Amino acid sequence: MRPTEAEATMTTAAPSLSDVAPAAAAETILAVNNIEVVYDHVILVLKGVSLTVPKGGIVAILGANGAGKTTTLKAISNLLHAERGEVTKGTVEFEGQRVDKLTPNDLVRRGCIQVMEGRHCFGHLTIDENLLTGAFTRRDGNAAIKRDMDMIYDYFPRLRQRKGSMAGYTSGGEQQMCAIGRAMMSRPKMILLDEPSMGLAPQVVEEIFEIVRTLNEKEGVSFLLAEQNTNIALRYATYGYILETGRVVMDGAADALRENEDVKEFYLGVAGADRKSFRDVKSYKRRKRWLA
Repeated sequence: MRPTEAEATMTTAAPSLSDVAPAAAAETILAVNNIEVVYDHVILVLKGVSLTVPKGGIVAILGANGAGKTTTLKAISNLLHAERGEVTKGTVEFEGQRVDKLTPNDLVRRGCIQVMEGRHCFGHLTIDENLLTGAFTRRDGNAAIKRDMDMIYDYFPRLRQRKGSMAGYTSGGEQQMCAIGRAMMSRPKMILLDEPSMGLAPQVVEEIFEIVRTLNEKEGVSFLLAEQNTNIALRYATYGYILETGRVVMDGAADALRENEDVKEFYLGVAGADRKSFRDVKSYKRRKRWLA
């Protein structure tokens, strides 16, 4: 007996929050396929993580501290070996080519660079010198590098004012701008941005994310950002993945994630309509649906 149209729709519907993955509507620049990461040969940190980033898109990896966000970025940028970690299963593809066996500097030359958590500027160098270090892998001459330096200062006018200052004596927001500007000096196609809001005032965080959006729209740079501040990340990203204990537990379009009841309660701090006062809330009254 042939199924009815309604039954066919029910059996073929996808369980995700969005019917269209981010790569479906645009060319994929990054594809992470079912990777596992192990530290010290025994500690399993990532367990079958898969995600895609469309060319010219902004995708967020969300989750609490220790969920595996930074490890995911380091698995992509090939920085795990410095911490005795390795990708033991799965693949990472950048622009259709497998890159998980490349060295970090080779990946930078291909156009993918990571801005580390905590900024990691060279404190003993000036802002100007920090930006120049980002052009280390380039071979297109001093004139092109000078043009890009001027472009960075146009995007970050605050850095122009502090260009002769030691980076270690600048504010946290200025150091974050310097780190992003340094990454831009390598002429990347994609930036892996790790916790850009960490330790910054809300007004500075807004400024940083506005610049990220501008770089995405005007320069065509794709962004994969790991962020604990779910609220602001979902405002600027178009698609998101939520990690818990090394697994992707939910993914979908940013708008759909913002409206999801579990995401509202556990990541955005918005309780359901039935909650009148926190005095009436019992611990673990609501259980995450993906743990059921």
